[in-house]
Amino acid sequence: MTTDGTVLINIALIGGGSYCEAVLKMTTLAFLQDQVNSRIVAVADADENAPGVRLARRWGLKIVADYRELYDSGCGIDLFILLDPDPDLLQRILETKPDRLRVLAYPAFDLFWRAFKSREKLVQQRSEEIQTILNGIQDLILVFTPDQEIVDANDAFLKYMGYEKQDVIGKKCYEVYHQTHQSCYGEENGCPLKSVIQNRLPAETIRTRTGPDGKVHYMEVSIHPIWEKGGKISRLIEISHDFTERRLQEEENRRRLEKMVDERTRQLQETHAKLLHQDKMASLGKLSASVVHEINNPIAGILNLILLMKRIMKEEKGDRDPELFERYLSLMEAETRRISRIISNLLTFSRQSKMEPGAQDINQLIEKTLVINENLLKIHNVKVKKTLDLSLPAVIGSADQLQQVFMNMVSNAAEAMESGGGGLLTIKSWCDEPAKTIHVSFTDSGIGISPAYHDKLFEPFYTTKTKGKGVGLGLSVVYGIIKAHNGSITVDSRTGHGAAFTIQLPLSLEPVSASTKTE
Repeated sequence: MTTDGTVLINIALIGGGSYCEAVLKMTTLAFLQDQVNSRIVAVADADENAPGVRLARRWGLKIVADYRELYDSGCGIDLFILLDPDPDLLQRILETKPDRLRVLAYPAFDLFWRAFKSREKLVQQRSEEIQTILNGIQDLILVFTPDQEIVDANDAFLKYMGYEKQDVIGKKCYEVYHQTHQSCYGEENGCPLKSVIQNRLPAETIRTRTGPDGKVHYMEVSIHPIWEKGGKISRLIEISHDFTERRLQEEENRRRLEKMVDERTRQLQETHAKLLHQDKMASLGKLSASVVHEINNPIAGILNLILLMKRIMKEEKGDRDPELFERYLSLMEAETRRISRIISNLLTFSRQSKMEPGAQDINQLIEKTLVINENLLKIHNVKVKKTLDLSLPAVIGSADQLQQVFMNMVSNAAEAMESGGGGLLTIKSWCDEPAKTIHVSFTDSGIGISPAYHDKLFEPFYTTKTKGKGVGLGLSVVYGIIKAHNGSITVDSRTGHGAAFTIQLPLSLEPVSASTKTE
């Protein structure tokens, strides 16, 4: 930036031959400094002994063998001037350069250079040569006054907009762009002209414009002021680059990525649902032995009563006690209802898990879980102590999945105490009002878990059980369900001193303000 606040354009010369030497000798390109506040800061040429390179080295300019080193934004290069007439060089630069970097081709600069060396020529001739340069640039260039009156336009602009030059010269820019007599100067997020005039600096923006084809085009627009000697803006140059194809491709890529993410999410949800169901089946397998006994006992009792009633009917044809038969039938009814209740609970638990949020009574889910596991706990000689907060508010969540969590907690505790011939399972629930969370803890007096295993407990297929006792899905499923409810689960245990698993659930499925973590 110069002392008067204007912005310098840093230039790199590509090609260090005699042409470069001649340009450098012209008092640091004074003609460019006079016109657009520019300076040459670098020269690129593979030949370190080229005349231009040697002169640039003496003057302390940056020397590089490969022009691509100057693509780095840290070099601060704004414009490449090609002094090598090789057309393939221009094509390679255009294909690889960053968007911010402008390129002045060899033919265009050559004309510009010749114009400089012929200052004595007529002003009209110089204007025509500059126009030739503008027309050689593929970006859309428009020159207008601070009053938004168009004074010049290059061929690329005229071709893109479908106008002849006489159709735009003298008109306002908004009349040409938007076919309106209303200026967009004061509009919010509108033309960057206002920013240029107020800040006295170039400005860039992204705008949409309707092209001659009637389609919306995305344009990168930059406006650069041209100053008079008194510090007043005399002209403004607008450079527009159509990047519609790139924008549409980016949008297409984004839509394709979103579709892939949605598909992957669906697959993960299906896999998670299958995992939940598999875990339920594993839990049902653990209950199978106890359930067989629990169902077999009432069936055996019903069968005995039926045989007894048949024998009474056969032996005592005329003297039967109706009250005795009624008592037997009542016992049979009670046992049948007991079987029905057991089967109903098992069927309810074995349903395919779905995340169906609703208001859930945590204490009631714990009681239902204990009913299903009643005989399993008896077999393992486990006593249960409940300390449930009766004023516990409802939790928003899936009853089916939360019960699956409690089922895992109870069955794991029973198995942990099996080798010791039984023990005590303490279940506690309470509410943390300030944090708007509910806590449920399952504490057993079993063999405990070494702290070295705590970090792996919730990993899939990791288990501390002996072979045949489980595949290590239970706690990973529990972790997944709790996380899906925006909750957390922690474990406090050491070998030989039992284990305490504490579950924390928010009262709603909205994420809680405090961060949760699994320890």
